[in-house]
Amino acid sequence: MSECHPVVETPARRVDVSGRKTPMIALAGQPNMGKSTLFNLLTGLNQHVGNWPGKTVERREGNFLMEGREYNLVDLPGTYSLTANSPEEVIAREFILREAPDVVVAVVSAANLERSLYLVSELVCLPVPLVVALNMMDVAVQEGLTVEAGILEAALGIPIVPITATKALGVRELLRVVRETLDRQRSNSPRLPEIRPDHRDALDQLLKIILNEVPAPYPPEWIALKLLEGDAEVTRTMQAALPVETWQAVHGILIQHDDAMLAVASGRYEWIGRLVRAAVARPRLGQISLTERIDRWAAHPVWGLLVLAAILGAVFGLTFTIGAPLQAWLDVEIVSRLSVWATDGLAGAPDWLRGLLVDGVIGGVGSVLTFLPILMIFFAAFGLLEDVGYMARAAYVMDNLMHLMGLHGKSFLPLFLGFGCNVPSIMGTRVIDSWPARLLTILIAPLVPCTARMAVIAFLAPAFFGAYALPVTWGLVLMSLVALVLLGTLLNRVIFKGERSAFIMEMPLYHLPNWRTVGLLVWQRALSFIQKAGTTILAISVVIWALSYLPSGDLETSYLAQFGKFFEPVGRLMGFDWRLTVALLTTFPAKENAIATLGVLFGSAEEAGLAAALAATFSMASALSFLVVTMLFIPCLATVAVIKQETNSWRWTFLNLGLFLAMSIAAGSGVYHLALAFGL
Repeated sequence: MSECHPVVETPARRVDVSGRKTPMIALAGQPNMGKSTLFNLLTGLNQHVGNWPGKTVERREGNFLMEGREYNLVDLPGTYSLTANSPEEVIAREFILREAPDVVVAVVSAANLERSLYLVSELVCLPVPLVVALNMMDVAVQEGLTVEAGILEAALGIPIVPITATKALGVRELLRVVRETLDRQRSNSPRLPEIRPDHRDALDQLLKIILNEVPAPYPPEWIALKLLEGDAEVTRTMQAALPVETWQAVHGILIQHDDAMLAVASGRYEWIGRLVRAAVARPRLGQISLTERIDRWAAHPVWGLLVLAAILGAVFGLTFTIGAPLQAWLDVEIVSRLSVWATDGLAGAPDWLRGLLVDGVIGGVGSVLTFLPILMIFFAAFGLLEDVGYMARAAYVMDNLMHLMGLHGKSFLPLFLGFGCNVPSIMGTRVIDSWPARLLTILIAPLVPCTARMAVIAFLAPAFFGAYALPVTWGLVLMSLVALVLLGTLLNRVIFKGERSAFIMEMPLYHLPNWRTVGLLVWQRALSFIQKAGTTILAISVVIWALSYLPSGDLETSYLAQFGKFFEPVGRLMGFDWRLTVALLTTFPAKENAIATLGVLFGSAEEAGLAAALAATFSMASALSFLVVTMLFIPCLATVAVIKQETNSWRWTFLNLGLFLAMSIAAGSGVYHLALAFGL
């Protein structure tokens, strides 16, 4: 007997302006299968990114045209199975069952069929037409594998289309097969996995009991299988839906077959094994794949750390050789010139209006926009590393260092995301199974320097330290990471009593990056930054300018000066005057505000630009202290909000803020006085 009996129906779909149905296609697949590459290839810029209702899991949806007809494409969250072990798995299966897409395209890796077909073994049991996109054919060839798509299709009973999404190879054929499936010109009669014989009767009994009691839209066969599998979400749903007597009968069967989960899983793996044996020819014994050759260095416990350091060094090197000159050019040639033109053009306007536009808007927002090239380099670099499959190696080689803090390499993945932004970094801690390890990772995550912090450093370091900007930046990043390890080790020993957890992680195969995917990621994040500059940072810049102008138009007697001078005694410990103190405090809403605030306070009319004005005002000791404190200061407001959300505790949130505040003041004071001692 098969595990399930899918019933394929094409549901009603909304109509477009011409009165035709707009077919909905769902993309499903495990992580690292190239699903996002295919989605980006089809939708391009015509896509929408948000969150699933009630969830913080990203939702991506877009449209594309094929032969004059519009199709709606939904990119489901990457998930290894459809068992309710994570929000992603629940979202994927609930969407398929409740929204009933016209076709589900399952993206699998030709280079790793054994693993990627497990999700297909569950999808074939759902009442929806299924097409399999056999992606990464080039990687399979690179690894010495021969995959016969025709044999696999005959063995599986559903359409199989070989593609290489990174090169757009086979995608037209995939779309043709999808269209034929929509038009019912393609049969969809999958050969299903079979449950182990000693549990087949139990499955039949469950189905017979619940057949007329299963709430819509769930298929009774699928529910019976999930009950036998021990799915917690389905079990709760059916316990609430069934009469007490009926549930007792169901529960009795489940108790008698409490090992059925293994029977279900083994049936799926046997099914996968038959498919792979029929369709895949492996390389001869002893042949070494490209991934294995690269991993001899990239995943080595010693050389791997050097490779990681070299990669980070290359990213910072690009930032200063390409990004910093572009930033300086924008600052001098665009922002400063624009300020001069605006000042001349508003010569007859009231002082407050001229100050608002020149210092508040151009000086604040303009200064922030100048380091867009720096951010784009960071976005591109980390998007590229993720796309080629290197991120898992970085986590692996960092495993020993993570163990010093009672963590493991899996914690390094969300921490590594922090180089982009601390918000997704903290949300990414959901991949960590142990709650103490997850909480510890959340608490130390803001110490990873995000792109906003790095952009501030990349702006100020060349201004203050010239040719020594790169080693200074390296030292600041190293200091931040050392602080992360020290704080993590301290918290683990004091709060978590030295707990440790195991580390199991999949290493994806290396593959060539998809430049379209990386480009879209850079575009989306750059656009998001520009929108932020045009809204949040603009509003804060205007507020900062207003406080610096009121009540009399004199900066030294303004409300902002009074506010800064109130906190100046603390700032003096670190070598700050009230202006640097205010600039630091305004980083709480967003780290980029440091530059915006300094742009407002120092103006932007100087021909040499803001950087030169800062270098002429502050000593190297004060500058170095400010950079150190910027790296260690309390996280931005969005990060604090997500810490509260993920910990569900104000106590842990305020502990985090207190730790960073104390650490930044102590480090800034120490660095300032040490720098003075060396004559800086």
